[in-house]
Amino acid sequence: MSSEENNRGAFMIQEYYCRNMDAPAYARLCTALAKGLNRDSAVGARVVDWPGEPTRDALPLRLIGGLHALVLAGRDPDLSAVFEGRVTDPDAIEAVLARTLIAHDAELMPWLDGPPQTNEPGRSAALMTGLLEVARRHGPRIEILEIGSSAGLNLMIDRYRFDLGGTLVGPADAPILIRPEWRGPPAPVVPIEIVAVRGCDIQPIDATDPVAEARLTAYVWAEKPDRIARLKTAIAMLRERPVQLDRADAADWVEARLAEPQADGVTRVLMHSVVWQYLPEAVAERIRAAMKAAGERATPERPLGWVMMEPDRALAHQVVRVRTWPGDGVAQIVATAHAHAAWIKAGPPEPDATGIDLPAGATLSI
Repeated sequence: MSSEENNRGAFMIQEYYCRNMDAPAYARLCTALAKGLNRDSAVGARVVDWPGEPTRDALPLRLIGGLHALVLAGRDPDLSAVFEGRVTDPDAIEAVLARTLIAHDAELMPWLDGPPQTNEPGRSAALMTGLLEVARRHGPRIEILEIGSSAGLNLMIDRYRFDLGGTLVGPADAPILIRPEWRGPPAPVVPIEIVAVRGCDIQPIDATDPVAEARLTAYVWAEKPDRIARLKTAIAMLRERPVQLDRADAADWVEARLAEPQADGVTRVLMHSVVWQYLPEAVAERIRAAMKAAGERATPERPLGWVMMEPDRALAHQVVRVRTWPGDGVAQIVATAHAHAAWIKAGPPEPDATGIDLPAGATLSI
């Protein structure tokens, strides 16, 4: 149930994530916002009185994205000092934020209107671990269907080079090498050929538009300049060769794509990352039903796969799961990962891993 306590608590849940993902300045921001938000500004009032489930709605990241946009535009030197980690005193951060929310009320308000679209190319490395497992089971040739593609940067997964614990995947001359900190045994050496990639989003972003590029950049955490550099390179790749990205409802699109003819010897794979929390339950249920029906039709010549990177919020990391058909379609955890895939650990979470308690509405069921 929505309440001011729950809305403030979402910022402390995000603080836990930021602290665990080596982003101390953002952790301090979240703590200051949880404590200091008030109704003196329209933005503050809207956040404190948020009607939805704030963690599922990524409310803290909506607001912080808007604040980072002010920093990137050079609009507030005091706020820039907070984002750069030059101001660390909690009371000083609260004072800066209190003034900023009032001074930039109108500019910040639109950032609350929709979820953050953190189209992080680094997540392709975690998704690739799932695709390798699909290729191991059913053969190298894969057709990818991605939902929640945002700007389509992960639709270039076939154009990136990956170093997965010493296992190299992708073109050797790729403009981007993604080398996460690898934990555990290296990824298996498996032949893989991505024969087609297509995606959809309910509100796709044209990242080649400078305004859209600036917005995507604002969602990248200021403490991670390497991610900003990688984002800019990926957008340059997109300008050079666009991807096939449809504007569509995810369930409508999945149902339509699964109904299309499938080539022999090609595994059709539904793929998504940090998307499921934003789907209305009716949409999610239709996708589950469509995949179940398609799985029942799958054959050894025309297999079906489902690769997902979605959060375990209690443990502050992402879980990479794979389901394939023919077979029972039971999900197997092949890896856990940092939210932006700065690190990837092969295999399931440690059995004794402990996390934080979450409100019932913030939990996620795939």
